[in-house]
Order: sequence, then C-alpha cells, then structure tokens
Amino acid sequence: MRKLILFLSLSMICFSNAQELNCTVTVNYDKVNNANTQVFKTLQTALNDFMNKTVWTDQTYNQKERINCSIYIIIDSYDNSNNFGATIQVQSSRPIYNSTYSSPIININDKDFLFRYIEFENLIYSPNSYDSNLISVLAFYSYLIIGTDADSFSKNGGSPYFKTAQDIVNLAASSGNKGWTQSDKNQNRYFLINDIIAPNFSAYRETLYSYHFEGLDTMTTDLKASKENIKQSILKISSLFNVRPSAYVIRTFFDAKSDEIVSIFSGGPNIQIDDLVDKLNNVSPTNATKWSKIRY
Repeated sequence: MRKLILFLSLSMICFSNAQELNCTVTVNYDKVNNANTQVFKTLQTALNDFMNKTVWTDQTYNQKERINCSIYIIIDSYDNSNNFGATIQVQSSRPIYNSTYSSPIININDKDFLFRYIEFENLIYSPNSYDSNLISVLAFYSYLIIGTDADSFSKNGGSPYFKTAQDIVNLAASSGNKGWTQSDKNQNRYFLINDIIAPNFSAYRETLYSYHFEGLDTMTTDLKASKENIKQSILKISSLFNVRPSAYVIRTFFDAKSDEIVSIFSGGPNIQIDDLVDKLNNVSPTNATKWSKIRY
C-alpha cells in the first residue's frame, strides 16, 4: 500500500532495488574527554552503513520510497574496555499525499542504551540470535520505524514488522541490558512493542491509519472533513488512557505529534474542538503549554 500511494503521489515510472531506510545516524561525543575521537567517527560511519545497507524486509523499495528517519546518539561515557553509555533519539516521518510536507510519526528518546563496540567490527543483524545490545537496539527501532510507517498507509500493515521487533525484545531479554524486560520500568522497549501489538491497545494502530491516510492524506480534497477525521483519531487513541494512564505508547504518539496537532487545529476551516482540547490536556498534560496555543 505504501508503494502504491507513493507511486501515485510522486509519479514514479521506474523501480530499482533499494533498502527500506534512508537514515541519518549522528554520534555526538562532546561529553567524552581524553578519548581517541576516531572511534566515534568510525562508529558513526558503521551505524549509517548498518541502518541503510541492511535489508530489513522482503519488500522491494524504490529509492524515493525509502523511509526518512534519523538517529541521534549522545555518548555519555566511554572506557578502555570499549563500553559505551549513551542515549538514543529516534525519529521518522512519512510523506503526505499530494504535498511536500512530511509528517513526524516517531520521536522517541531512549535513555537505556549501553553497548560495547570494538572499532571496525562488523555489524550484522541476525534475526534468530542476540549478538550485541548495539545491534539489537538498532534493529528494534528499524522494525518499529518500518512497522509504524506501514500502519499509516494500510490497516495493520505493520504487523509482520512489529512481530519481528517483539522477537528482538524476547531474544534480548536475557542479556541483562536495560530496556528489554517488564522489570526495568513501565516505559521501555518491552512495554512499547507489547502495547502496540496488544489487542486492547488496537486503538493506537487504528489511529496511525485514520490520522494519516484518512486525515492528512485527504487534506487537499476536503480540509474540514480531514480535520474531523484527525480529531476523531486523536479521541480514539486518547481512549487508551482509560486502559492504562501511564501507557508508553500514548506518550510516544504525542511526543511525535504535539506540534503538528497544534498546527492543524489552529487554522481554518473551524470545527468543534473544545472536547478535543480537554482530552489532550487530560491524556498529555506535559504538552499543556502547546495545547493552550490551539485557537478555538
């Protein structure tokens, strides 16, 4: 479905083999003192190659279909045993039909990122084994990006990719690294992927589709109806607050969408949004300052 939409919107006439991601990986090592900076530069090159040259699915993506995403890694610590302490910011976006606009769909800041890397080592993803925390974390987010993108173009289109992301979590659970189990905390990779695929959280995936495909993608044909569809999709995902108020998946959605939501509902044509703003303040109070900018 994603390929069909992009084919129509970009008027592409020829296809070629390409990987799924168009990912920019940046490694920031400003916090590290008295270290050989070359290892960080080598790491950045290796991670860009890993993300962009790995074939993650059995689908064929044209160059223009590749999913735009970025990974920003801040190195907090590094020792002589090649151990790195870091945080990782993952972002991705998808194009909007008949528009030059790209809509953010993932914006996650993961602070549980400890890994070991030896300069010039080969980074190879194997779906049936846990090889390193570095590989597993990057593979997990690759499939999360691909699955979320697919869900935004077709209902439950991301299912096989989310399943693979869950498999990565299961393989990494016994590694001892943080972020992979339910015993760590309630906002980590384990809870994120389990909520995404859980039947009682289906409203999240339904919202990914209705918000983008039935909302943003139709704005050039019927702006008012599109805004209504987006409003209803937000109200739908907000219903998850009643299932579990602290659900990580709710936070990640609004972390990606808060600025866009304000922009959508701050211009004409006008629709009734009092109930929407009340709900936004209820389910995402950390963005209350942003919600106050929505004009009635």
